[in-house]
Amino acid sequence: MSDEPSKLDTSDEMIAERRGGSGKMPDEMPLWMAKSIVNIDKFSKLIGNVVCWILIPLIFAMTYEVLARKLFLAPTIWAYDISRFLYGALFMLGAGYALSRGVHIRADFLYRNFKIKTQGTIDFWLYLLFYFPGLIVFLYMTIGFVGESIQRGERGMDTTWMPYMWPIKTCLLIGIIFLLLQGISELFKSYWAAKKGEWPGENK
Repeated sequence: MSDEPSKLDTSDEMIAERRGGSGKMPDEMPLWMAKSIVNIDKFSKLIGNVVCWILIPLIFAMTYEVLARKLFLAPTIWAYDISRFLYGALFMLGAGYALSRGVHIRADFLYRNFKIKTQGTIDFWLYLLFYFPGLIVFLYMTIGFVGESIQRGERGMDTTWMPYMWPIKTCLLIGIIFLLLQGISELFKSYWAAKKGEWPGENK
């Protein structure tokens, strides 16, 4: 048996790290495309930096609930709903930033072995044929959900607190818009990779 420690397969993580790069755009890239990628990525990073603070009230709410329940036998009627709402807001509002960093769940056991041009071509057409059409349909449906929720004064029925549902549904709507916006940047990156054989702004 070899004494050398076995090496972990980090190929997927390396792909995510490279694809989440924010380096300099190629000099030969059209200025409008480079500016679009940089500005969208900067916006997504700003949103990610803001949204991460949702963790603070989420941790506070759960800690308060545990202490109140275990030490004082006084469970709250709002902690369950608040924890779901805050976690849902964190997940949806941060989804665009996660896409920009390349950390969404991936199955790269075949993809990681392809040439960059092939990777770019696959991504480009998947964005055009599935990503944008799917999100546009989702956006259309969510606009209806949010409008109906506001109009009816919809409330949650899982607890006696019965909070209004439109704030969290609005977060879903905004999250989809952020994903669509970041998708434009990813589409441009994929196009460039398919054409030139390199990911723009790649961390190397």
